[in-house]
Amino acid sequence: MKLVIDDRWFEGWRGPAIAALIALIAGLPTVLTLGPLDRDESRFAQATAQMLETRDFTSISFQDQPRHKKPVGIHWLQAVSVSLLSDVEHRDIRPYRVPSLLGAMLAAAACAWGAGLAFGARTGVLAGAILGASFLLSSEAGIAKTDAMLCGAVTLAMAALSRLYIAQRDGLDPPGRRTKLLFWGGVALGVLIKGPIIALVVGLTLVALGLWDRKWRWMSRLGWRWGLALVLLGIGPWALAITVKTDGAFWGAALGGDLFPKIVGGHERHGGWPGYYLLLAPLLLFPATLLIPAGLSMGWAHRNQSAIRFALCWLIPTWVAFELFPTKLWHYTLPTFGALAWLMAASLTQPLGTLSRRIGAGLMAFGALMVTALVIYGFSEYGGPGDQSWAAATIALALVGAAVGAFMLLNRMSVTALVVSLVFGVLAHASLVKLISGLGPLWVAPRLEAALREEGLHPMSGEAGAAVTLAGYSEPSAVFLIGTDTQLGDGADAARALAAGRPAVVDQSQAEAFAAEAAALAMTPRPRAVIEGLNYSNGDQLRLSIYGPYREEAER
Repeated sequence: MKLVIDDRWFEGWRGPAIAALIALIAGLPTVLTLGPLDRDESRFAQATAQMLETRDFTSISFQDQPRHKKPVGIHWLQAVSVSLLSDVEHRDIRPYRVPSLLGAMLAAAACAWGAGLAFGARTGVLAGAILGASFLLSSEAGIAKTDAMLCGAVTLAMAALSRLYIAQRDGLDPPGRRTKLLFWGGVALGVLIKGPIIALVVGLTLVALGLWDRKWRWMSRLGWRWGLALVLLGIGPWALAITVKTDGAFWGAALGGDLFPKIVGGHERHGGWPGYYLLLAPLLLFPATLLIPAGLSMGWAHRNQSAIRFALCWLIPTWVAFELFPTKLWHYTLPTFGALAWLMAASLTQPLGTLSRRIGAGLMAFGALMVTALVIYGFSEYGGPGDQSWAAATIALALVGAAVGAFMLLNRMSVTALVVSLVFGVLAHASLVKLISGLGPLWVAPRLEAALREEGLHPMSGEAGAAVTLAGYSEPSAVFLIGTDTQLGDGADAARALAAGRPAVVDQSQAEAFAAEAAALAMTPRPRAVIEGLNYSNGDQLRLSIYGPYREEAER
């Protein structure tokens, strides 16, 4: 069985477009299905919502607290998306996710463009498909934060940089200014999205290439003067405005309070040992896991080939840096996935060795088992009878796709094995997302919002109008869904809110303080509804009692 498709289908703009379409299909289920996630996504979305509410597009805040962590780029993109597709009062998370989906599509298209120019159009499409369908990027494509768009910016910049490197090393005609413009445009976008991360990737790649080749002069032809001017033009006005507005506090907090602690220690309890990302790679690169050994083996064997050397210098130094940094999160190595996709797709241009095929088949099985383990754990802990079919479908798709892909790989049908694995993998990811969306105990904030609306207590429903006080439960998803004016406090604060004619939500952890203050105020409030679930951010069991304003309750 061999796939035979005319290469003309992949040439020119078609290859990147096909890769972007695959990323769209893979990421869309997460965008459309999941409720607001805690904690980072809802913090980003709430900060953007406040920009739209206040019309202040310089400051980044979560309620009344400054959020001095990342540059403003993703918030601007989210604000544009919400303005075009929805309204800030609706608190629909989906428009906030559109920039991330576009970032994933950009990453896949740029990966296909760069690999296509280096290895041929067919290989380029396969590289873009590997990246776009990977579990990590297709998950980040549906989360309203920085990482998918950062991946798009990095991959675009690196694809353009590769053209400049390959041309000088192979004695080809140098690319025109448009390629340099794409490089610097990607750098500017990356800096505006997540600060120095793109500079780290580009810088380590240039240093590695210079040391390996012992040639540095070609780097002077990147257009540094006008390129850096473009970067400054992109971020400079906002950087100046935020510096003036916060008297420099933004930079002190962003660098000293967020970036440096991640470099020197396990920031916010996200520590890990070197090898963390290597262990997770079979899952995060799934369903193309079966080509990891072939890509790395072929990369080292053909390291003198310019495009391969560039991919290795893109991948290895940055990956090692993230392995050495004490703070570890699953998505940190995503900016290197474009290089891995290049190597994995390029390995298909030649027969794969027996050892690579065997190890690849084993890793594919390991990746499918990791997916299976996650599904079994999630379903057994939080699932109900209605979730059983999605759990079974996810496991079946992952295992069957892995088995068929591994069988074809072992029988030297490498390209077909990859295509079949990608199809099953995208379907498995969509089924997994549907399963997660149905795990009711995990979705406390959406259920709470629905209960408040049903009881006529939601401040944005037009019935209550008063801000809700939350006692013992303060996750960002609840603030995003219920409104910026949501009050976060303890049980006594909740009782006083009821006495003042405002609704309140009290967790069981604050029940005693609430009852004591209510008695002191001569109130005997009764809950209108109770929501039970799990706060997956800290592992606490929740029992949230919803109370209406006490004077209205007394009149009833």
